[in-house]
Amino acid sequence: MQILIVGIGALGGTIAARALRAGLPVRLAARNTESAEVLRRSGLRVSGIGGEVEADTIDVAALEDYGKGNQFDLILLATKAQHALEVAPQVVGLLAPEGVILPIQNGGVARALADRLGEDKILGGFSNLGTTMVEPGVYEQKNAGHLLIGELAGGVSERTERVARVLSRAVEVKISSNMIGAIWSKLLINCSVTTLGALCSQTMRQYMETEAGKKVFRRTYEEALSVALAIGTRLERLAVDPIPPGWPSNFAAEEHYESWVEAVIAFYGDIKPSMLQDLERGRKTEIDFINGYVVTLGHASGVPVHMNAAITDLVHQIERGVLQPTRERMNELADQTCERIRGNSI
Repeated sequence: MQILIVGIGALGGTIAARALRAGLPVRLAARNTESAEVLRRSGLRVSGIGGEVEADTIDVAALEDYGKGNQFDLILLATKAQHALEVAPQVVGLLAPEGVILPIQNGGVARALADRLGEDKILGGFSNLGTTMVEPGVYEQKNAGHLLIGELAGGVSERTERVARVLSRAVEVKISSNMIGAIWSKLLINCSVTTLGALCSQTMRQYMETEAGKKVFRRTYEEALSVALAIGTRLERLAVDPIPPGWPSNFAAEEHYESWVEAVIAFYGDIKPSMLQDLERGRKTEIDFINGYVVTLGHASGVPVHMNAAITDLVHQIERGVLQPTRERMNELADQTCERIRGNSI
């Protein structure tokens, strides 16, 4: 299986290094010629959980340098969500006759690409790998996560099993027969754990030590969950059950809810949010594909999404340089929505 990995950031670089170490036929597509040259000189190096690996010799070029003479059985899109929507129409011409594109972004990216390019060319997928890019070509893996892949239409297909079998030589890969449900379950975590950590420049474990953090997490998750259920999503269990104990009424369930929160913290609580890394580097985030996606669907389905809308607006202001990620952001969110939080919570 000839593989092209597009996007050599924290996630793409980690997968690429481990794939090359495993002997897979992998080529890399960087953002531009300059980025490709930097990576060609540096190679790839991964440390942390999963063990250290180095790939000194890598086949990397700018995406625009790949042409009709190149054909790939698998194109792994490891770019940011907004870039995946831009590059997918370019790389579809690089697919072999039975080739497939595997986007591993959060939110509705795979669904959008399938609607545009056809489900026969797109698999669904996302990553639970916690990775950080120290510098171009140097990465640290923070957890023992995995890739989850599957057909957007549901069920398990031969091509899904084939892709999983190959990629499993590099990283752990699991198959879901309910990929849309799994994507939404991950989105619930992205909306609450990832975005909130980015806003206050903390890990989940840190911001959940405050009453404001607990309230905002709870409300953010509640809204996103309400949207998912309103549009008929059959959620899938990932690290924890996506539906908290006692939903939608928390009477006599508080102790069980706290245990559920602890389970979420145990898995995600110490990972530096990828969105925070984007903000620190002055890059555009994926907020419109995470909380912003929930807001769009919430408005369309008549589900209140006040907290997620406020969060989306704050991230946009930070992107523009109007605000900075600070611990005070959590207090601001808790204050402006405290009446709604008291009136309707999980």
